[in-house]
Amino acid sequence: MSKRAFFIIRLNDHIQYLKKIEATLDGKGDFHGTDHHECKLGQWLYGEGGNEMAALQQSSEGKEVFDSLFEPHEKFHTVSKQALEIADDKQSAQKAMTEMYRLSHAITKKLLALDVLK
Repeated sequence: MSKRAFFIIRLNDHIQYLKKIEATLDGKGDFHGTDHHECKLGQWLYGEGGNEMAALQQSSEGKEVFDSLFEPHEKFHTVSKQALEIADDKQSAQKAMTEMYRLSHAITKKLLALDVLK
């Protein structure tokens, strides 16, 4: 895989997960979500991510950005699970979706920052 595509693929993994949640909340899917360790981004973060970051010889700033992905990623999964559990309460589900978008934005910014730092 090219270094250029490296973080963009992780970003796409995250966006696809978000779309599955959105479709289910819109009644157009039956996605149940996953634990933050089990999604593609989580598998990378908790698996090969650290090794791949080291292989790219990231700066200390890159390591800080990588390490800062864990908290919003875990929160994103917690909120997405809550949104799915309360899907029948449209107002509460919409509040959860707003929080998911906020967390998604933070994750996206961090992945794009890693892409620039590589």
